[in-house]
Amino acid sequence: MKEEIRQDISYVLQKAIDILNVKQAKDVEELKELSDHAIEDVAVHKDLDIISITVLIYSLYKIVQNVQEKEYQAILNELKNANRALQKHDLKQYNRSIKLIYSVIRKCDAQVKEHLQDVMQAARIKKGTALLEKGLSVGQAAGLMGLSNWDLQQYAARTTALRFEAETIPAKERMKLALNIFGVKSK
Repeated sequence: MKEEIRQDISYVLQKAIDILNVKQAKDVEELKELSDHAIEDVAVHKDLDIISITVLIYSLYKIVQNVQEKEYQAILNELKNANRALQKHDLKQYNRSIKLIYSVIRKCDAQVKEHLQDVMQAARIKKGTALLEKGLSVGQAAGLMGLSNWDLQQYAARTTALRFEAETIPAKERMKLALNIFGVKSK
């Protein structure tokens, strides 16, 4: 794992730990903001580890209110373990902790278990749409998030992600600029 990516993931993990350390009503909104921040890293780095953390944080945002105290503490402890392992460059332990967090989320309560796959799919689609807004193509965004182009296009078409702005510079002006760049004299 590249050092910059490791630091970005560690930052996201530490922020999640800070948010969840004391259970408060504002945790849900803060997790959503953290998830939105993490998508910036996905757009920049296009790295699977960052994608995994982004989906994890978004999933936590969606389910944290329905998690029992025992599972809540287990998730918090594994977030801490994952961050410590990442600080020590122990990727094996880091990956084990991330898998355990997903496992704890799946085991929580029946409602969470039923909807986790939907939440994770929705997270991928929502974050894929955010990647579109950052300038990635549908194919790139879908590929990074493990989606089909069709799934992403269906959702993105209902948002502003695929809307195109009207051209603000007239064609003649663009042509003059292009000719000028290449040193061609225009008439």
